[in-house]
Amino acid sequence: MPEPSTHTAVAEPESAPEHKPGALRHHRAEKKETTQSATPVKRKRGPLFWVIVLALLIGGGIWVGRFIKRELTYEETDDAFIAGHVHQISSRISGTVHEVLVTDNQVVRAHQELAKMEALEYEIGLQKAQAALLRSQADEAQAKAAIAQAQADAAQAKAQVAQAEAQVQETEAQLAVANVNLNRNTRLFQNDARAVAKADVDTTRSTADATSASLLAAKANVDAARAKAESKGAAAESAQAQLAAAKASVATQEAAVRDAERELSYATIYAPTDGRIGNKNVEMGNRVQVGQALFALVEPEVWVIANFKETQLKNMRVGQPVELTVDALGGRVFTGKVDSLSPASGAQFAMLPADNATGNFTKVVQRVPVKLVFDPESIRGMEDRLRPGFSTVVSVRIK
Repeated sequence: MPEPSTHTAVAEPESAPEHKPGALRHHRAEKKETTQSATPVKRKRGPLFWVIVLALLIGGGIWVGRFIKRELTYEETDDAFIAGHVHQISSRISGTVHEVLVTDNQVVRAHQELAKMEALEYEIGLQKAQAALLRSQADEAQAKAAIAQAQADAAQAKAQVAQAEAQVQETEAQLAVANVNLNRNTRLFQNDARAVAKADVDTTRSTADATSASLLAAKANVDAARAKAESKGAAAESAQAQLAAAKASVATQEAAVRDAERELSYATIYAPTDGRIGNKNVEMGNRVQVGQALFALVEPEVWVIANFKETQLKNMRVGQPVELTVDALGGRVFTGKVDSLSPASGAQFAMLPADNATGNFTKVVQRVPVKLVFDPESIRGMEDRLRPGFSTVVSVRIK
């Protein structure tokens, strides 16, 4: 068999008719246009292009300059959150919840009633304490009366002592007169040839003896009166002790009454301050214990805690201006200032602080909490939308 030809057949160009020169010129023009279209054409850029390029360069330069300036004059962190006073409101007594007077997220005022407990048990306790107080007060009054009586008896006993002593003195004087008369009559009877009768001597002797006996009796009366006075004085002291005990009992019962009133007052739970209710964990009929959290009350006052790296604190001072943006508010910029810096890093206040003395040490840049406060004018009208826990981005101007 013959081998196939490897040459490609080339079509013979058709010869242009000799009698159509216009068609030939047209064919050459098309060929020229095809050759020109295959060659790329370099267009000359107009002035608008260079204006746009120049504007972009200027804008980029300005942005870079501002970025560098901001990096040199601001310290920034996004490890920052809004903080506020959150009160955990709990029950101070155990009992059954009788009524809940607020709902979730409700705005309340200071001293507004939040819930009520069943108070019958504590009302009875108060009545018992009041009755015990009345009994103690009656005992005190009785002790006062006993003191008055004992003091009167003691005074009377002292008067009797004085009377007995006076009687002794009188009897002593009488005995002295009787002895004088006895001595005179005896001398007259013996020396003056019986100038007086023996009967007169005997009479004066009898009078002296009787007076001496009366003196002994008077002295005995003095001793008895003194003993009685001492007894009455002891009774008065006993009455004083009883009065002191009665007063102590009254004070104890008054304290018991105040304690019962306090417990009864705890049956109504009040808001400690203005704020908004959150984390409501109680319903009517629940049995609650002392210290059990029922509500969380969030105060309207807020601030920001920003955790800066320790390397960012070199030039940070109290009072420096701050710019803050809150993620939940679409990046709106607020202003404020540095209020205070924490006395230690956050790790020092952790429940389990890191122990770097174990020999397994890796240096980690510490974070230091910094308290920032908002300018009141900056957040005017937005106070209700700033909530504790919201994430913020903080920039502190340090230069």
